[in-house]
Amino acid sequence: MLSTFVPFMLFAFVASITPGPTNILVLSNSARYGFKAALPIIIGACVGASGIVLLVGCGVGQSLVQLPNVQTAMQWAGVAWLSYLAWQIFRAPAQAINADDTQKPLGLLGAAALQLINPKTWMMALAVVSVFAGQGGQRQVVYLSLMFFLIALPCLGAWALLGAGSSRLLRSPRTVGAFNRVMALLLLGSAWLSVLI
Repeated sequence: MLSTFVPFMLFAFVASITPGPTNILVLSNSARYGFKAALPIIIGACVGASGIVLLVGCGVGQSLVQLPNVQTAMQWAGVAWLSYLAWQIFRAPAQAINADDTQKPLGLLGAAALQLINPKTWMMALAVVSVFAGQGGQRQVVYLSLMFFLIALPCLGAWALLGAGSSRLLRSPRTVGAFNRVMALLLLGSAWLSVLI
């Protein structure tokens, strides 16, 4: 069992720390609203992703493999939603970040729901179950899901710290506008690359 968990932990770390739609949204939200405001997003994303690992391990993944049209529709729905979010970030007003910003961040439920249409999350969950679950059955899938949650928390936390730290640089409307456009393009690129590669 330990021989499976060590490689899985490395996989979970790499999958969680590398840039993707969720990481970029955590970075963007924490830069705008601060680290504390990003915590619900982090928890929601981690719960959503580990929940998808459970779903895939309980057979949903096999169903998706057998229904390629549904899988394709989910991928394109995810790309469309992430493209919409990227557009919203891109055209966001270029205002200096203030502590009394009245716009609301994504939130726990929004971040959890985002995982349902995030192609990177589904591909990760399919890889987890097919490579690391082995013959361990449901119990193994539960352990993997819990470990993924525990590993993803500090990884997304690192992105939130990076975003919160960058807020000092975002005191002028010009730098906020540039930051928004870069984040939007990164989000758009990560969404489209997930289906084109």
